Amino acid sequence: MNQKYESLFTPWKVGNVEIKNRVVMLPMEGTNMIQWEAKRGFVKGIGEFYDERRDNNVGLFIPGLIPLISIVGKKWLHENPKVFEPVKPIIRRIHDSGAKIFFQLSAGSGRSMLLPPVLRPFVKKGLLKKLTSGMIMTKWWWSAPDDDEPNVWDPSVKMDFFTEDMIKQFVYAFGQSAKLCKEAGVDGVEIHAVHEGYLLDQFAMKYTNHRDDEYGGSLENRLRFACDVVREIKRVCGEDFPVSLRYSVCSMTRGFNEGAVPGETFEEVGRDLQESEKAVRILEEAGYDLFNCDNGTYDAWFWAHPPVYAPLNINLSYVEHIKRFTSKPVVCAGRLQPDAAAESIAAGKIDAMGVGRQLLADPEYITKIKEDRMDEIRPCIACHGACLPFNGMNGKGTDIDPFGLEMARCVVNPWTNNETKYSKEPARTSKKIAVVGGGIGGMEVAIEASHRGHKVDLYEKTDRLGGVFNAAAAMSYKEKDKDLLRWFERELRSTDTVIHLNEEVSDLSKLDADIIVIAVGAKARTLNIPGSERSVTATDFLEGNTDDADNVVIIGGGLTGCEIAYELALKGKHPSVVEMTENIVGARGICMANSSMLRELLRYHEVPVYLNSQVEEIRDGETVVRTPEGKKVIPADKVVMSVGYTPDRHFVQAAGSREKDRVFFVGDCDNVGNLKTVIRQAFELVQKISY
Repeated sequence: MNQKYESLFTPWKVGNVEIKNRVVMLPMEGTNMIQWEAKRGFVKGIGEFYDERRDNNVGLFIPGLIPLISIVGKKWLHENPKVFEPVKPIIRRIHDSGAKIFFQLSAGSGRSMLLPPVLRPFVKKGLLKKLTSGMIMTKWWWSAPDDDEPNVWDPSVKMDFFTEDMIKQFVYAFGQSAKLCKEAGVDGVEIHAVHEGYLLDQFAMKYTNHRDDEYGGSLENRLRFACDVVREIKRVCGEDFPVSLRYSVCSMTRGFNEGAVPGETFEEVGRDLQESEKAVRILEEAGYDLFNCDNGTYDAWFWAHPPVYAPLNINLSYVEHIKRFTSKPVVCAGRLQPDAAAESIAAGKIDAMGVGRQLLADPEYITKIKEDRMDEIRPCIACHGACLPFNGMNGKGTDIDPFGLEMARCVVNPWTNNETKYSKEPARTSKKIAVVGGGIGGMEVAIEASHRGHKVDLYEKTDRLGGVFNAAAAMSYKEKDKDLLRWFERELRSTDTVIHLNEEVSDLSKLDADIIVIAVGAKARTLNIPGSERSVTATDFLEGNTDDADNVVIIGGGLTGCEIAYELALKGKHPSVVEMTENIVGARGICMANSSMLRELLRYHEVPVYLNSQVEEIRDGETVVRTPEGKKVIPADKVVMSVGYTPDRHFVQAAGSREKDRVFFVGDCDNVGNLKTVIRQAFELVQKISY
C-alpha cells in the first residue's frame, strides 16, 4: 500500500459501532435494497451488486433511501415488516466481509418531488389532491412546510401544507421503521435529510419555511422536526443504536432554481456557514451520531451531485470547517479524491471518505487503492449519464419524464447493476473478429471480445486511439475524461488484441474474420450559410491551437458548444453562443445537475448567449446574427460550428444486406448518440456474438 493512503484503512467508530476503514459507500438512486411498494421485498439483482463491492474493502454501506410511506396509497413501511426478509441474507454477507451497513430512511422530497408529466395536469387542477384517501397518491408527496410552495421541477405546481399532525405521524413512523431496520440486522440508520433541499431540509431553511408554529421561525424551531426524529429513534431503538444524518453544510442557493457556482460571492437564501455551525450543534445535542456531509439544494443541485465542471474535492473545505463545531464524526462527499481524503483524515479534519459513483464505475476502486494499482482504476467522469434519473430538455426540468430512466448504472461500465442480465463467461465459440475504428466503441468491443476469448484485430487509420473522444477530453476541466482514455488504451493493450495503427481499411472483403465490427464514428455537420468556409468544426477547434482566438462565436448551444464556451471563458477569452432554440444544453439524456451547472457557469462568466437566434453570415472578423430583437454584428476571430454529427455510413453499402449476420455497426456510425450509447452498444454486441 502507498503510505499516503494508510489513513483510509484505519478503524473508526460511529457511536459504539466500529467500522474497519474510513470508506463509506454513499446512498445513490437505484441502490435501495427495499423496493417495498411493489411488494417484492428487494430490487432484482441488488444482492449481486453489493456482493461485488462488499468484497472490495468498503467499510460502511449506506444503500439508497427507503421511503417511510408509499407514493401509491397510504401504506406505511413500518406496517409491512415482511419486505425486510429478502434482504437479511445480503446484510449477513456484508457482515461476513467485515463491513457495516446503515439503512437510510426518508420522509420524502416535498417541493422537490418529481411529478410525472402525465399527472401534472391533474395536480394543477387539484384533482389528485382531493384523492387523499390513498386510492392514487398520498397527500404527503405533494406537501411542503409552506402552503403554496412551488414545485422545483414545475413551478406552476403548488405544494400543500405539511400539517403538525403529519409531522407527528412521520416522527412515529421513523421510530418504528428504524426498529424494523435494527431487527433486520443493520448496524444503524441514516436520516434523509437536512440535505439537498428535501422535506426535512425545507423545514430547516428560512428560504422555504415561513411557518408561525413551533416548526417555524427560529433555527431551533426549524430543526425541531429533524430533532424529534432522532429522539424518537433513540427512544424506540436505544441510545446505543447509531443514527446518521445526511447533511448539507451550506445550501449554495441564490434563489428559486438558482445555484451559486464555486468561487462566487452571493447572498445565501438557505443555510450559510455561520448558521450551519449552530445547526450542527443543535442536531448533535438532539442525538445524531454521524454527519454525512456535502452541500447544495435542488436549486443548486450540482453541489450534491458534482458534474465534470465542478472542481475535484469541491465540498472538502466546507466539511472540514463544520467538523470543528461537532464532536461527532463527519463524512465528506463530492468528487473527493483519495489523496485529499487520506490527508484530511490523517490530520483529523474529517473522519471518512464518502464514495458514490466512482464505485459504480469500478467496484474494485478501494481494493486498487489499497494494493497500489491506481493506474488500473476505471474512472468516473462525472457525466451522470446513467447513474441519475433526472434528465430533461430545458433549464428548469419541466420536460423531465422519469419513466424508463435509469438509476445506479454507469456510462463507462455497462456491467454495473446489470449483473443478472449480462455474462462474463467465456464465449461458446471463439471467433476471429475484425474491428474497424479505434475510438471508444471500437476499443470497448475489442476489450470485451478479448476477455470472452475471441481473437481480435483492431484497425485504426490514424496514429492514435480514442477517436473523437480525444477532442471531447481536450478541455482543461476534463481530467477524468483524459484518465478514461488512458484506461481504455491500457486495458486494450493488456489484452491479446492485435492493434493496427495508421492502417485504413477500404475493402471489407480482404479482412480475415468471422465477424466484422464497424466503429468509424460520425462526421461533423455544417450549415450552409454565407461565409461558412471561414468556420471550423467543434472537433477541429478543440484539437487545434485556440490561443490565437479571443472573440469566438459558437454556433450551437448544445452540450459541446457550451462546454467550448466555458473552456474559453476559463482562459480569459470572449466567447458568444448562438442557439436557434429557446434553451441551451437542452438535449434529452443530459443530467440536470450537469446542464444547470453549465448554464450557471456561463452566467457567472458573463458569456453572451443569443437564444432563438441564427447566424446569417460569417464575415472576416465578424458574424451577422438574427436575434428576436433584430440583426446584430458580433466580433469573431473564429467561428465554431457545433451543430451535431451525421453517421459515417461509407461502409454500409460495402457491407450489403447479405452480411447482416457478419458485419455489425457500433456507435455513431450506426446512429449518433453519446458515450453511454456507444459503450453499451459495443458491450451488448459482444454479449450477442459470445452467446
